[in-house]
Amino acid sequence: MKINEAGVVRSLVRESFFEFVREFWHVIIEEAPVFNWHVEFLCDELQEMAERVFMREERPYDMLCNIPPGSTKSTIASQMFPAWVWTRMPSAQFICVSYAYAIAQKDSLKTRDIVQSDLYAKCFPGIQLREDANTKGLFVNTKKGFRLAVGVGGAITGMHGHFLIVDDPLNPEQAYSEAELRMVNRWMRTTLPSRRIPKNVAPIILIQQRLHQMDPSGEMLERYQGKKLRHLCLPGELTKDVAPAKLAKWYSKKGLLDPVRLSRSVLEELMRELGPYGYAGQILQTPIPPEGGMFDVSKFNRMKEAPPLVRVVRSWDKAGTEGAGKFSAGVKLGLDKQGRPWVIDVKRGQWGATRREANIRETAENDGIGVEIILEIEGGSGGKESGESSVRNLMGFRVTTFHPTGDKETRAYPASTQVGAGNVFILDRHWTQTFLDELQIFPFGKYTDQVDAFSGGFNVIARKKRRVGGMW
Repeated sequence: MKINEAGVVRSLVRESFFEFVREFWHVIIEEAPVFNWHVEFLCDELQEMAERVFMREERPYDMLCNIPPGSTKSTIASQMFPAWVWTRMPSAQFICVSYAYAIAQKDSLKTRDIVQSDLYAKCFPGIQLREDANTKGLFVNTKKGFRLAVGVGGAITGMHGHFLIVDDPLNPEQAYSEAELRMVNRWMRTTLPSRRIPKNVAPIILIQQRLHQMDPSGEMLERYQGKKLRHLCLPGELTKDVAPAKLAKWYSKKGLLDPVRLSRSVLEELMRELGPYGYAGQILQTPIPPEGGMFDVSKFNRMKEAPPLVRVVRSWDKAGTEGAGKFSAGVKLGLDKQGRPWVIDVKRGQWGATRREANIRETAENDGIGVEIILEIEGGSGGKESGESSVRNLMGFRVTTFHPTGDKETRAYPASTQVGAGNVFILDRHWTQTFLDELQIFPFGKYTDQVDAFSGGFNVIARKKRRVGGMW
């Protein structure tokens, strides 16, 4: 490349991150590029954030981008973006995170390959890496800018960044582990934000395929509550969740995000490989399938009133934290003369132990002596003591206790089967939609109290019971 040609390229790519991606694509990727519209859109969004950092302007928002795998997201955000920012701000410091250090390191090597390429050297001869600080996971340039690769949970004490980029902090297997979810979210919430420099300028950029309702994206959406968060949602095919909504016009006539790389045939193959849960999260960016999880809630028969019921129970799932944490829920179910199950009432709240017991007692009094009360007794001495306390609190009422066996999904299967067959009826009341929303998401939702209470009560009334003297 001649000197004048290098000057033209330098001028072009410094002013446009998208042009930088186009020009330097071949440096790290052998395949021919497919510059679908979303590539330029993401480049422009990242450049807009970077321009504010260059000017030391106060950060108006952090960024969350939900997009399917195979959409060039890592190439754009984790690999090319740091190299481009250095063309404008050589002193920029990057902390780049992925779910595993090996993945973060792989992206780091790609950035280093760009910065050490002949093309980059000809266009930006003043940006060079220090020989004494040039490793796979951390390299520093002669202007004091650096790029640090970190796995989630990794130590970053003493390191600060002008840009904190998180690229898939959770893999699909981790999403099935509640402990892994808590660990990742805690690290993202308590460790990463403290690494901003300056605190009021540096943005956090999270790019992730959705895997769980409360994965880091879900936790971020709940924590920010729409304030100071730029949410980009680009599902593999057009849905109501596209954000900003104006982007829907850029989808193909067949409703596809990228008709070349994510064609209809590719999406159909992914549906077979990932299953409905995986496809909903990783491709549609909604961590439940469109028809729901275990429960196809569209099959509930919603009714205004219930017929006479021959047996009624109230099943409770208890929690003990007031105002936060988990809910306590009491689901009232009945059987009609045809043996059809009905959901006729739900009581639910975030109550401390004292208030919870008072509400359970008050509900029992309102239900009447004819309603059997079902209580789950959890394992361990604490669960046993809590159960015994609830039984004493309900003196004078019929109480049945049980120790749960198997996981929550296994216990919910009998109820979900009957719901899916269209055999379960439910009253249309103020609590109905909240109840159905939780069932629809299960087992990937944040809360399971109503599901647990429902399945516990259902499993009791579904068992045949001998009639004695005309009574159950």
